[in-house]
Amino acid sequence: MFKSKTFDNLTTTELYEIIKSRTEVFLLEQSIVCQDLDDMDYKSLHCFIEENGRVIAYLRAFMEDSETGTVKVGRVLTLDHGKGIGRELMKKSLEEIKKTFNCSKIHINSQKHAVGFYEKFGLKTCSDEFLEEGVVHISMEYTI
Repeated sequence: MFKSKTFDNLTTTELYEIIKSRTEVFLLEQSIVCQDLDDMDYKSLHCFIEENGRVIAYLRAFMEDSETGTVKVGRVLTLDHGKGIGRELMKKSLEEIKKTFNCSKIHINSQKHAVGFYEKFGLKTCSDEFLEEGVVHISMEYTI
């Protein structure tokens, strides 16, 4: 089931499951060692898919620059790959982001291997490759 909530509307169980899934993917699966709890969650829209009480797909979005109307999307994950869960998450999340934020642009720092996935949703590459937390990324944007 897809859900979209602000931080204050998350239940403690939902927040726990979000953090558990982020840790599983970014720390355990991808070996990214960073301060995941960076205070941006407080001002983020949290979009996720639950299955049997478990967060199996997740992303967060927040206003990165109100002057340009740019929303930043990050912490994108799925626990199961190749089952269409990521497509469902992105499709529904982009709709929610457009409804929630007065934005004209959506920005994401994509891991290099995921660029083709985001291109399917209209995001376009807008940078050269760069390292973020030891992983090659490329900035992408979607103009609304």
